[in-house]
Amino acid sequence: MRDERPDPTGDLLAWYDVQARAMPWRVGPQDSARGVRPDPYRVWLSEVMLQQTTVAAVRGYFLRFTDRWPDVAALAAAPDAEVMAEWAGLGYYARARNLLACARAVVQDHGGRFPATRDGLLALPGIGPYTAAAIAAIAFDEAAVVVDGNVERVMARLHLVETPLPLAKPELIRLATAMTPPHRPGDYAQAVMDLGATICTPRRPACGLCPWRAPCRARAEGVQADLPRKLAKPPKPVRSGTVWIARRNDGAWLLETRPARGLLGGMLGWPGSDWDGAGGPAPFAADWRDAGEVRHTFTHFHLRLSVRVARGGPHNTPLRGDFLPPAAFRPGDLPSLMQKAHSLARAALGEG
Repeated sequence: MRDERPDPTGDLLAWYDVQARAMPWRVGPQDSARGVRPDPYRVWLSEVMLQQTTVAAVRGYFLRFTDRWPDVAALAAAPDAEVMAEWAGLGYYARARNLLACARAVVQDHGGRFPATRDGLLALPGIGPYTAAAIAAIAFDEAAVVVDGNVERVMARLHLVETPLPLAKPELIRLATAMTPPHRPGDYAQAVMDLGATICTPRRPACGLCPWRAPCRARAEGVQADLPRKLAKPPKPVRSGTVWIARRNDGAWLLETRPARGLLGGMLGWPGSDWDGAGGPAPFAADWRDAGEVRHTFTHFHLRLSVRVARGGPHNTPLRGDFLPPAAFRPGDLPSLMQKAHSLARAALGEG
């Protein structure tokens, strides 16, 4: 007699075999079935880039990175400044510093090969529990439990978990663990993430197209769009600072590399004050003019940054930064906050 019990995992994998998203770092289900294995370097790079960022935003960066540095050894040998420049615009710049530290550890300590287990991957710089599980599952087919925001949402709805996030995280991880199969765990992990990204979306989920519509308890209760519930977040504080943007008559801009630690660490930027509202000395004496204010939101606070501009430069070395000739400076190498300030400065200098 045929077994009529529901097979949620099988239903999801069957859906994924047809509906899997095509991504430049992914080995699709058809290729996977033929024995094609993902490149751990590409899986790792994509997972680091995708943290706090969308697939659409990452695609171009990933293609440029892999064209320029096609393997972990090439990335490990890259100059820090070049990698940070390529990262500009992706945000969360500590990830770029960790990217280099991890690549160098893989080359120096592991002969250029990524560890093949979640525990081994966790020992690498900059790799946390989620990233280690994702690489282990996708690249090495370990039955590691991969839980991102998409998976949390799917599990909360499928099992009708009404406890709000982040309090619900342990329960959602337990439920995801119970459902992770020993067979095709890499495809399964990607299938759940694809389901959350394309069908079980935060707003207006497309339940009629969902392979898990029958067992979904939230759909049965009509509350799928309300889950997962979330605790209210406290308001973000507002911080302030100043940047000084100078351009000499020969076209050179005054820039500096920010300290390695802290926000925007290691990135190219404009000389500036701490973001504590206290201000600070200008990099040299000049007729500094107010060019306005840029606003930017980080994970934990809002920033208001006053932009001061001046023409010319000192005959001696400035207190902060160095003048870079136009040929050595690309505005696109700046993080987005500094690009905003650059646009404001150009307008104030009559170049916008």
